[in-house]
Amino acid sequence: MPDMETHMPWEATRRALAGELAAIDGVLPGSVVLRQMRCGKPGCACKHDPPTLHGPYIQWTRTVDGKTVTRYLTQDQLGRYQQWFDNARRLKEIVAKLEIASLHAVEQSEAARSRAGDPEMPSGSRHRPPRQRPA
Repeated sequence: MPDMETHMPWEATRRALAGELAAIDGVLPGSVVLRQMRCGKPGCACKHDPPTLHGPYIQWTRTVDGKTVTRYLTQDQLGRYQQWFDNARRLKEIVAKLEIASLHAVEQSEAARSRAGDPEMPSGSRHRPPRQRPA
């Protein structure tokens, strides 16, 4: 008897995406930006026209317990952790693709069951929009 998992819709895509997930070893959330800023000293060159801004400063911003936390990084720290920042972005992309592939698999599977006259399939369930709670 053939393995049912190998004949599932979108199975190869889901396996490939799972393999990409397995290759990710570290993830750092948030965003990293390079900023140049003005200071508070009245006679500083950053106040001139045109200004000579201070920086660049590397800022890592993320949310911790509902609050925004910003940490300054050195160029060396950014070099050490850049792969983990990139991995966080890649992780989101892979999960989004995996969700799409899984949704397509469900749609194909349910359509096939409906065409086959599956008695467990409620009439019209494929096209019924999800119920939403009132705001």
